[in-house]
Amino acid sequence: MTDTDADRRTGHPGAGSPSGGRPPGAGRRRLRRAAIAVAAVAALGAGGYLWVSATSTPAVIGTPDCAAAPVTGSAVAGSADHALVCAALGALTEAWDAADADAYGAAFTADATYTSWVGTHYAGRADIVEGHRALFDGVLAGTRLTNSYLSVRFVHPDVAVVSSRGDTYEDTPPRVPGKVQTYTVVRDGERWRIAAFQNTRHNPVTERIQFLADPGSRPAAER
Repeated sequence: MTDTDADRRTGHPGAGSPSGGRPPGAGRRRLRRAAIAVAAVAALGAGGYLWVSATSTPAVIGTPDCAAAPVTGSAVAGSADHALVCAALGALTEAWDAADADAYGAAFTADATYTSWVGTHYAGRADIVEGHRALFDGVLAGTRLTNSYLSVRFVHPDVAVVSSRGDTYEDTPPRVPGKVQTYTVVRDGERWRIAAFQNTRHNPVTERIQFLADPGSRPAAER
């Protein structure tokens, strides 16, 4: 009997179990549940889509006031460091609203990284400045920023990770910003600056279908 035969008979996750012990067919079952959820929504037509869309608003949307966001880790809410982190993010928003690419870049460290919601990756302050100078003169001309802060976590006395929902707008800010963002903010001399930024577009309908197909995938805060 080969090792592979023994693995198949005993169920041991060896050479005969490329899934590493995952139950046989688990992937197919997940795909089947997702397909059923999508098919159910499609069968209901426009009514089904509207229902999914209407029930896809996240329960946790944050606060527009960074000073009021939950704070955890090595600093406390209302501390000087908390205020400086919020000041860094406030300066970023002010620079965007003024379409000032240089002031926008000044909110970042010299070696910062920036990943936009479309997947564009900028490396370094100069790259961020020049990219946004073009955007402020182009497709983002006349836009403003809105932010809704989810949390401020001081993972180190000199490092804070800020989670937020954010978006751009021209006239009226959306009630629920359409992007989910992560800022890594670090102490840089007398002020704090953003060392890394990640921006992800929220797809509420797709997310809702995922939750219907796999209820266990829903985050604890959204249950």
